[in-house]
Amino acid sequence: MRAPVQKTRPRRSGKQTPSAGGTQPTSGAATGTTGDAAPAGKGRPTHVRNRLIVAVAVVAAAIAGAGVPSIVTASGQLHDSQELVTLAEQTENALTLAHSLADERDEVTSYVAAGRPKSKAPSEQRSVRVDRQVEELRADPDAPASLRDDLDAIAAVRRGALTGKSSALEAHTAYSATITELHRLAESLAERMPPRAGAGAHALAELDSAVQQAAAARGLLLAALSVPTTTETVVDPITGIASTQKTSSDADAKQRAALSAAAQQARLRSDAALADFHDTAPKTARTSYDSTVTGPDVDTADRYLAALTDQPALSDRDLATNTERAEAALSARVDLMRGVESALYDRRTKALEGLRDDDVTALEIRIAILGALMLLAVGVATGMARSLTRPLAVLRLGSARLARAEDPMAQEPVKFTGRRDEFAQVVDSVNALHAHALALHERITTLESDRKHLVGQRQKMADARESLRAELAQSATQLERLRGSIGNTFVNLALRTLGLVERQLAVIEGLEEREQDPERLATLFKLDHFATVMRRHSENLLVLAGTEHVQQHAGPVPLVDVVRAAVSEIERYERVRIAALPPHAHVAGFAADDLSHLLAELMENATSFSPPDLPVEVSGWLLESGEVMLSVQDEGIGMTGDRLTRLNARLADFDPENTYDQEGDDGLGLGLYVVARLAHRHGVRVQLREQKQGGVAAVAVLPKGLLTAAPTAAVPSDTRHPDAPPTGGL
Repeated sequence: MRAPVQKTRPRRSGKQTPSAGGTQPTSGAATGTTGDAAPAGKGRPTHVRNRLIVAVAVVAAAIAGAGVPSIVTASGQLHDSQELVTLAEQTENALTLAHSLADERDEVTSYVAAGRPKSKAPSEQRSVRVDRQVEELRADPDAPASLRDDLDAIAAVRRGALTGKSSALEAHTAYSATITELHRLAESLAERMPPRAGAGAHALAELDSAVQQAAAARGLLLAALSVPTTTETVVDPITGIASTQKTSSDADAKQRAALSAAAQQARLRSDAALADFHDTAPKTARTSYDSTVTGPDVDTADRYLAALTDQPALSDRDLATNTERAEAALSARVDLMRGVESALYDRRTKALEGLRDDDVTALEIRIAILGALMLLAVGVATGMARSLTRPLAVLRLGSARLARAEDPMAQEPVKFTGRRDEFAQVVDSVNALHAHALALHERITTLESDRKHLVGQRQKMADARESLRAELAQSATQLERLRGSIGNTFVNLALRTLGLVERQLAVIEGLEEREQDPERLATLFKLDHFATVMRRHSENLLVLAGTEHVQQHAGPVPLVDVVRAAVSEIERYERVRIAALPPHAHVAGFAADDLSHLLAELMENATSFSPPDLPVEVSGWLLESGEVMLSVQDEGIGMTGDRLTRLNARLADFDPENTYDQEGDDGLGLGLYVVARLAHRHGVRVQLREQKQGGVAAVAVLPKGLLTAAPTAAVPSDTRHPDAPPTGGL
């Protein structure tokens, strides 16, 4: 089986016949096989890396020299042609909007010139069409930002013309400014047209200018004819013959004269633009225009234009012109011009689309050529790779022979007769490894005995580990039992203390009811307050033990009573000032005591860590979400930003399974720990915030689930002694 493999490689020595069998590390301890082996390879040292670099260089040269520049050029041309197609489509939409806006402008100008009578009010249908076309143009994601601003101003221009005090010429000018901005798209398209897209790019822009100016001349003439006039009879003092003539007020006469002069200028600009169009447009475009803009209506319109714009001001004969006929003839001429313009722009858009398709085809052809070059490069690289795989096969067969040998001592080293390259170096390394494997066999026996010893030691360690695990489980059970015992002790102690405090409060309240001496009554009030504070501390023990011990109120409790009860449970209650609170906010009965306890701990912290002569303010707001936010603000020295961040993180991610930690850099302390447990119990969000004027504000947000509607019964007023502290509890 090995002879054919050797024959297929005539450059290799026939002595390189591999033997069957696999390499086993149990052979003898001979170590001198590589000492007699000749160095692998012949000739001067070379590197396979050089041949690989040549292959990569061929591939890179084929790609860079034949593909990249041409593809980049074709891609750039395709991008430019696509932008031209997009701009052409935008230009068509903009010109359509300009035509509709011009019709609306002419109607509004006539309406304003006539004095804004209701009978000549502009058509709402025309305004709706303009607005629809504006929205369609604004919806184009490629529309320029300046064009969007001009479109947004159309509504303001219309509103100012219809409801403002501007003149007809001012309204016409305001509309024309927007139409001019739409016309700039046509000029931009003409400027960006490349020579390969054909001639006549600027001719279409000139045609659009002619169309817009023709529409402007029509609107201005109709507006001038719409200016109000009065007819009066005049008697010639010499002949005595009576005649009628139309007269106007000075303001109307000035307005008519201004409109007539503007119409004359618009006609001249239209004629000049048409002349430029005929001079620069291709023959097909001129033929299309001449064959379309013709007929009786066009001739009639030309006669009207010649008669009405021969002078800057309209004569009495001009004022007698039939407005409806003139409007029909002028509008027919403008519509024919618009039709030619739309057809030419549609033809230009299709031509640009064809140019874009040609660019796509050119890009595809260049990509195909690049692919062919890549296949050629891959073929060259494959041929070079084969020059590497043949010596690699010799190395693979020789190393496999040594690896499968049952007796490595009986195998000769791998012989290599190729170039002195990396393969020859690998052959030397394989021979060295083979010799080293023989040397390692001697150590295997010693290591085997050591391994057995280590296995025994490992078993002993495993047995000891199991014993330690059992002891650890027993210790954990005892610790849990001890923790439960301590918790029960805390609960029993707290309940006993609470019972004594409640009895003490009952006795003190009885003494307060019978005492008449003001000084003794004040002393009893202080004892009452101290007992209330002691009751809160006892309840803290229950909170630390994780036990709920609250009184369930039958109905909702006013929020102000909850805050007052919290004030009564702190030692320095006289420093607390209650600011504005939501007037009709009520707390559910099941959470009233816990919420009062939570606020009391926040107030206790605020009075403890602020100067004794400064007040602590409690305020509340009703949020838009229906929740209530309460704030306890002090003016103390505050705390560092790092500690504030750590405390807020502990409050936000509080885990009730964690035990109480002492006051420190990261610890919450007793007060905040109780606050965190109570807040977690009822879903209240608590956060500490640093104030600009100094101190800390503790904010508590009550969820909607804790808030209820106010009961119908009125809340009784407080009739306690004016010098007494707030009553503890709810």
